[in-house]
Amino acid sequence: MLALLVGVARYAACFHYAEIDLGRLWVGLPKLLHWTAQAWPPDLSELDLLLFRAAQTVAMATIGTSLAVLIAAPLCLLAARNVIPESFVYHPARWLLDLLRGVDSFVFALLFVAAVGLGPFAGVLGIGLHSAGSIAKLWSEAIETIEPGPLEAVAMTGAGRLKLVSYALLPDVLPALLSTSLYIWEFNIRSSTVLGLVGAGGIGQDLKNAVDLLDFRSVATIILIILAMVTAIDRTSAWLRRRLI
Repeated sequence: MLALLVGVARYAACFHYAEIDLGRLWVGLPKLLHWTAQAWPPDLSELDLLLFRAAQTVAMATIGTSLAVLIAAPLCLLAARNVIPESFVYHPARWLLDLLRGVDSFVFALLFVAAVGLGPFAGVLGIGLHSAGSIAKLWSEAIETIEPGPLEAVAMTGAGRLKLVSYALLPDVLPALLSTSLYIWEFNIRSSTVLGLVGAGGIGQDLKNAVDLLDFRSVATIILIILAMVTAIDRTSAWLRRRLI
């Protein structure tokens, strides 16, 4: 009963701080329906530019994920206790992963816009740093769950850690690591559509401009392109992950 009361009190506090107001939603729904009606039919006059922006978004997410994989590769080994048992290495590596995961790619992109200027390069860097923390965290946990037998057998031969990783660890966990990378790439395709809101390029920038101008027909076109792009990437990623299992 005490746990139930605490849970109710917590949700009541969350509703208060989140300013949940169903009355405002009920009043605003007719306005939303009116805007939706104005968005049809979609405006296809700038379809070529929007498709280019969509391709830019995919490229930004792809290169950003590849950068994240390069950063995560050494970090995941440092953060796996069965590979690096020394606490003075393991704990700082874990703290670094928490830092990278704790700062969203949106925030990283905003910082890099100030550093390298507007454009997709800032988005690539933002995606790369944030995703590196997520990939390395998932990879390190996959490494820690493998059976210790092969690692112990290779270690008993006197092999160093590099050979232990190459011959005993990677063959066992490589499919899981690749599957995780594909999932993060799929997620980054979706998340990178909003990086344009901070000037980091991609189709999100056109979406922000269309919303600011109340150009709902262009908004509908951009949303349809995003849905088609994300659906195609999801299907491709799912097919590749099935082949890895």
